Amino acid sequence: MNKSVELGVKKMEWAWQYMDVLRKIKEKYIDEQPFKGAKVVVCCHLEAKTANLGRLIGDLGAQVWVTGSNPLSTQDDIADALREHYGITVYAKHTNDDEEFRKNLYKVLELEPDLILDDGGDLATIVHTEYTNYLKNLKGISEETTTGVHRLRALDAAGKLAVPAIAANDGMMKYLFDNRYGTGQSTWDGIIRSTNVSIAGKTVVVAGYGWCGKGVAMRAKGLGAKVIVTEVDPIKSIEAVMDGFQVMPMIKAAALGDIFATLTGDINVITTEHFPLMKEGAILANAGHFDVEISMKQLKEYSVEQWEARPNVIGYKLPNSKSIYVIAEGRLVNLAAADGHPIEIMDTSFGVQLMSLKYLWENQGKLENHLMTVPETIDRELAMIKLQTMGIQIDELTDEQKKYLTSW
Repeated sequence: MNKSVELGVKKMEWAWQYMDVLRKIKEKYIDEQPFKGAKVVVCCHLEAKTANLGRLIGDLGAQVWVTGSNPLSTQDDIADALREHYGITVYAKHTNDDEEFRKNLYKVLELEPDLILDDGGDLATIVHTEYTNYLKNLKGISEETTTGVHRLRALDAAGKLAVPAIAANDGMMKYLFDNRYGTGQSTWDGIIRSTNVSIAGKTVVVAGYGWCGKGVAMRAKGLGAKVIVTEVDPIKSIEAVMDGFQVMPMIKAAALGDIFATLTGDINVITTEHFPLMKEGAILANAGHFDVEISMKQLKEYSVEQWEARPNVIGYKLPNSKSIYVIAEGRLVNLAAADGHPIEIMDTSFGVQLMSLKYLWENQGKLENHLMTVPETIDRELAMIKLQTMGIQIDELTDEQKKYLTSW
């Protein structure tokens, strides 16, 4: 076993011991082999936790091919371990080359999958636009992220969604924990690893106050930062105020922030309009799926000098002589500059993904070609499994109580 494979196996085994939910699912369904005969493509941020998800889908009967959902989040030792130790076909590589990244996306579709487990909607978009011939065998898509769900929802609204899809991201056992506690911890993990700066005493600007933004703001506050939230949604803005944060437009926050974190899922959140207003030494990081929230194109064109300040940190000298810094080229900071969400958090999220795929496979031919929410039975089953793994028991309603709650 070469060193890369050995390291990848060690990282996967370390993660697996904390993935209690997936281990319970394996124990429950291994004899049933629910994915027997299925060809499944897993497109994800390829690191130890996601590798274990792909391996489990294979253990439950599927033929599995794996690729990465972001060129900088793929860990080559994990890809090597999956390929050479666990015998799973992998087309993924850590790279700055977008063309090479795209080629790997196209390559996994040659499996002619029955099911796609997607993260960000790249494969879903490709099969609905460039490679529609792969739709003929496709039974369904399960999507991991807010960004990917937005893309599927747009396809559905346009009447162009050709297969049933489940918004795994919108499952309560996903977004209530993954988006809030997972993003909250892992975003700061990536920023702190990359910069080694103190968070306490600094002003942090959080762009977007969805579940991910709530988590990042909460953890920044816990680390001792003063937090400013920027938003376009009036309801979320009020919520941020009542959670104890300042709310203002980015044009005002730009001059106040020491660290900026974008979590909107939209383009051009921080642009040339904002860069010259920033403090000397301001640090910018993106925790949204794509590298479009901080306008890197505008920053590169606007700056007069660029250099590597630290591994994973690029400095930009502005025309006003100030320097600002961007982590991980504006890509997803918690995966491009760290190991992603905590193991136990992703364990539950991957339970939602796996059970959503299982639902699509078992109900093929019965579902309409629309984007659907995670069935409540899946959320409740996973919640009970999670409680079991935590050694927690809860009350049950009596028949009398059930009758009372359903009576008018």
